[in-house]
Amino acid sequence: MSSSITLHHVRNLCAAATTSASSSISISKAKAKLRSQFDPDKALKIYSSLSDHYTTSSPASSRYAQDLTVKRLAKSGRFTDIETLLESHKNDPKITQEPYLSSLIRSYGVAGMFDHALKTFNQMDDFGTPRSTISFNALISACNQSKRFDLVPQLFDEIPQSHGFLPDKFSYGILVKSYCESNSPELAVDTLKRMEEKGIEITTVTFTTIFDCLYKNGKSDEAETIWNEMVMKGCLPDVAAYNVRIMHTHNGDPEIVKAMIEEIINAGLKPDSISYNYLVNCYCKIGKVDEAMKVYARLEEYGSNPNAATYRTLVYYLCRNEEFEKGYKVFKESVKFHKIPDFNTLKLLVEGLMKKSKKKEAKGLCRTVRKKFPNSFSWRKVEEELGLAAAPPLASGEGETQEASR
Repeated sequence: MSSSITLHHVRNLCAAATTSASSSISISKAKAKLRSQFDPDKALKIYSSLSDHYTTSSPASSRYAQDLTVKRLAKSGRFTDIETLLESHKNDPKITQEPYLSSLIRSYGVAGMFDHALKTFNQMDDFGTPRSTISFNALISACNQSKRFDLVPQLFDEIPQSHGFLPDKFSYGILVKSYCESNSPELAVDTLKRMEEKGIEITTVTFTTIFDCLYKNGKSDEAETIWNEMVMKGCLPDVAAYNVRIMHTHNGDPEIVKAMIEEIINAGLKPDSISYNYLVNCYCKIGKVDEAMKVYARLEEYGSNPNAATYRTLVYYLCRNEEFEKGYKVFKESVKFHKIPDFNTLKLLVEGLMKKSKKKEAKGLCRTVRKKFPNSFSWRKVEEELGLAAAPPLASGEGETQEASR
């Protein structure tokens, strides 16, 4: 497939998926495939194969697959293809439904294409699509995702008033995020006061966004004040909130992390992989990689699962300790769950395996990376330098698409 798609090609793919039952897959299966597929053309093909499900499913259930596909295209700089794909959906009769149109606005935000998101919002009158906080929230979220943080307050003041609706608690949460992302926590705190005056519920996510920003700005006392205010108002912290607090207060001490994980459990919540990653990371940084491996080995017992960051941290520090064979075992486990470490960590591992004369393992690693990322020119160079190249080298300038990272 070429590096660019046409509207005709998108329609052909969709038509093929609709008329062939064997080529059609469910949205849940497509999402699973897309999570582990980094080649933009293959991601597009997977997405195209669920066109018949797309027309009968809710926007919420299909939006994730759409966003993942757009993300893969955006990482390859294929913004014209994103426009072609999303604009083709405007011909669907469902475009008059606000949730459906809002999914297009959100996807443009995922790609950082805010001008296209705003254009789509402004076309709603032409399509006969009603406006409410649903599309408004999609628009200002797209604004944040496109890093146009300074524009969110302006849109927040103008659009609801001109279109006759009131911002909801999620709208205010997005406004708060824009202030925090633009490094203005004081304006975010002022927004909490506005919400309270208007009787608008302040969500845990909004509180978490603010105290995270305060911590990052070195205002730990103010962050703790916001935490206490959240608890006092009966807005109970969730695991994500606890994780933010762990991140900013552990000071590299695994005992502090363990105590806070215990606090999460005592609150009736279940620590997730991020919670345990802080513990793994702390152990690794103080040279206790064996303790980190014990935590990793017990994750299933704890009711959690390793994520890409878990594997990356363990492989990296095992390599630092020159325990390359252990690192390779962890790498193989990461492959099973489509969560392989980043390019630099894998480079460190394959170099270490060769250093220890573990050529068989090094070749196995290269086969996996080559299969996952067949067009990675940088990885091919690593193979050549180590004498592991399995085929003639790519010509200079030939498509370097996706490195072994996520």
